[in-house]
Amino acid sequence: MTRLLALVAVSMLLTACASQPSNVNDACAIYDEKGGLFNNWYRYSKSVEKEFGVPPHITMATIWKESTFQARVKPPRKRYLGFIPGPRPSDAYGYPQALKSTWKWYREETGRSRAKRNKFKHAIHFVGWYHDQSYRKNKVSKTDAYNLYLNYYLGHGGYARGAAAGNPHAREAAGRVAAQAEKYRVQLSKCRR
Repeated sequence: MTRLLALVAVSMLLTACASQPSNVNDACAIYDEKGGLFNNWYRYSKSVEKEFGVPPHITMATIWKESTFQARVKPPRKRYLGFIPGPRPSDAYGYPQALKSTWKWYREETGRSRAKRNKFKHAIHFVGWYHDQSYRKNKVSKTDAYNLYLNYYLGHGGYARGAAAGNPHAREAAGRVAAQAEKYRVQLSKCRR
C-alpha cells in the first residue's frame, strides 16, 4: 500500500510539472503556479535573461504564442475527407515548437545534448538562445519582441531576406507576441518577486 501511494504521489508531481498553467495570460499567475522547488519557471526565466540578455516577458510571450505553455503539443495533422488523419506540416514539438533540425543545432552549439523540447527549463533556454542568435545575425534588439519573433517564425535567413513583407500571417503573429510581451512586462512589474 505504501508503495502504491508513493507511485501515485510521484505520478501527480510529474503531471503537475508538465501541465499547462491554468492562466496563460497572466505572467505572475504562471510564475506563482510553476514556482516549485524542483521546477521554478521564474528562476529559469531570470537565468536565461542573465545569460542571453533577453527579458522574461519576451521569452515567455514567445512560448505563449508557440504552445500556450503545453509541453507536448505538435502541429495539427492535415485531415483528408475531414476525418482521416494525414501528415503533420512539420516536426515542431514542445513548448518552443522547435523543429528537430533547429533543436539539433541548439544542442550542438550549447553542448546541451540532453535538452528536451518538452521540458520548460530547456525550452526557455532555447528561446533565449535563439533570440540571442537573432541579435547576433540580424542585429535585432533583445527588447524588440516583434522583430525577435519574426526571426523565430521566419528563420534568420528568411528575416534577413525580408520575407515578412510578403507574409501577413507572420506579421500578425509577431504583433500578437509583441502585445503579449508588453502585457507580461506590465504584469511582472507589479507582481511580488
